[in-house]
Amino acid sequence: MSKVQTSLRLEEETFNEAKEILKSLGMNFTEAVNVFASMVVQERGLPFDVKASEYPSISYEEAQKKVQRSIATIDDDKGMPSDDFFAKMLAK
Repeated sequence: MSKVQTSLRLEEETFNEAKEILKSLGMNFTEAVNVFASMVVQERGLPFDVKASEYPSISYEEAQKKVQRSIATIDDDKGMPSDDFFAKMLAK
């Protein structure tokens, strides 16, 4: 089977770390890329699950607002005793 040449652009630190890990496995980077490509063909897709973050990300400003609302709730004495909170959470 004929071979093709390709090039990749990776962060240098990621590349170097990956090379070291692959070396400890007795494999070089090219061999690892070939294994990956073969698995893509075999699986008819990526050989691992690609998932969105389980938790939605929010901006720093949104996080600050949430913290301020929480503090206001505590200051207004609208909070809940921790025993009640944990009982409510465990009931779900």
